[in-house]
Amino acid sequence: ILWLKENERENYRHVRHILLPHDYLNFYLTGEMVAEPGDASGTGYFRVREREWSKAALSWIDPDRDLLSCIPRLISSSAPAGQLRGELRRRWGMPSKVVVSSGGGDNMMGAIGSGNVKPGMVTVSLGTSGTLYSFSASPVIDPQGEIAAFCDSTGGWLPLVCTMNVTVATEMIRAGFLDVGLNEFNQVVETVRPGADGLVLVPYLEGERMPNVPHGTGVLLGLRPSTATPAHLARAAMEGATFGLYYGMERMQELGIVPSEIRLIGGGAKSSVWRQIVADVFGTPVVCPENQEGPAFGAALQALWCVSGRSAGELIDRNLKLDESTRHCPDERNRAVYQQLYALYKDFSRDLINSGVFEKHRALIAG
Repeated sequence: ILWLKENERENYRHVRHILLPHDYLNFYLTGEMVAEPGDASGTGYFRVREREWSKAALSWIDPDRDLLSCIPRLISSSAPAGQLRGELRRRWGMPSKVVVSSGGGDNMMGAIGSGNVKPGMVTVSLGTSGTLYSFSASPVIDPQGEIAAFCDSTGGWLPLVCTMNVTVATEMIRAGFLDVGLNEFNQVVETVRPGADGLVLVPYLEGERMPNVPHGTGVLLGLRPSTATPAHLARAAMEGATFGLYYGMERMQELGIVPSEIRLIGGGAKSSVWRQIVADVFGTPVVCPENQEGPAFGAALQALWCVSGRSAGELIDRNLKLDESTRHCPDERNRAVYQQLYALYKDFSRDLINSGVFEKHRALIAG
């Protein structure tokens, strides 16, 4: 909103309503302008502890205008946004009464879809970028600002970490050095022992946001004749991306989150070797839900919650099934290797960040 005010003043002057994308979809479907706490908590003008809009933040953006009047009405995540408009109902051949649930953000729906609605559960998404989030019964506020302090969409809170380079890193190696399919790529990774014989990839390929390294690049440590193989690079990419996510888990643990089980989703979760790496690095059992469309499945469960009168937890317990063939428990020998390697990874990446070498490199290639 502030950017619009400062850069597109004429457009800002004409603003009458401010809706998030999913709130706009609900408006299109129902004609109602509403928002729910999960998605709203990512706006920057929401009081996460109190689960309400921040009048102070909106007044700071524009003290001369009542921006609160432009913000949609808040409803509970279990409440309906409204009923499907008659015009759309007739066009689509729908029944006379169709309830539209409140919906929510992708991660909030992913939490529901992976059963992450009670303490101890952690969801890790291995996609192009990576996300890691956990349910909390009380607000989790990070003084360093690295952990996003979201509300969830079941009445709790959802501290969340997001990294930029997960399957981006593995795909770079697969396409650039191996030119093989995904199954073959996983087989190649398995030919190298855990720890990649000391080859470490810091995967800040086009910068990173957790930690905040806008000018970062990928950096290799431990490249020797014996580790200069596509297989070692493949394993190091998978392990380095996992280390980046584990840094976020470590920060969450500092804030009181105690993981008991990890629910893995995303394309990378289909890899057996990667699931084992996550279990070994995190020191926590991992398993995938049978339904890998976590956010979409979560939205369906939330819609059922909206109309059923049952609790979200009961509906999840009845409808969510885990794929036990994907369950992996930590191997203590591998865990010991990864604890040492992660400590080295963390020290190495911190030294790179503090040295200013990334900024110097960016200036060099820009000049």
